[in-house]
Amino acid sequence: MYKTILVTLDGTPTDRAIIEHVKQLAALAKSRVVLLHVADGWAARTFGSDAVGPEVAEDIAYLEKVKSELTANGIPAEAELAYGEPAAEIVKWVKKGNCDLVAMSTHGHRFVADLFLGATATRVRHGVDVPVLLLKAK
Repeated sequence: MYKTILVTLDGTPTDRAIIEHVKQLAALAKSRVVLLHVADGWAARTFGSDAVGPEVAEDIAYLEKVKSELTANGIPAEAELAYGEPAAEIVKWVKKGNCDLVAMSTHGHRFVADLFLGATATRVRHGVDVPVLLLKAK
């Protein structure tokens, strides 16, 4: 059903909800998982893939940790680090990559909070042509 699942991660505890869900889904569907984190700090937005520093090193380490967790469960996984504005980079990755599903946790903000906090999930689901699985973190 889903050959490749793109899982977006923001490096916060809300990621656990989608990671645990995708572990089960990928095992059932025999899917490959691509983990994507978008570094969006000052250095990442300014220097893109040339950015260095503790933030980038932590992002890479986090992606590798989650990738190892999936592969230890028999799920083929790879990790990608993008740089810039999260929603735009996720949409760009989906359009250039081959994925059948985008899976992401949401923070569950509502109304005014969405205006100030971005509503990345909303922008992603309106910007891609593949199914988007949104799971609200507890």
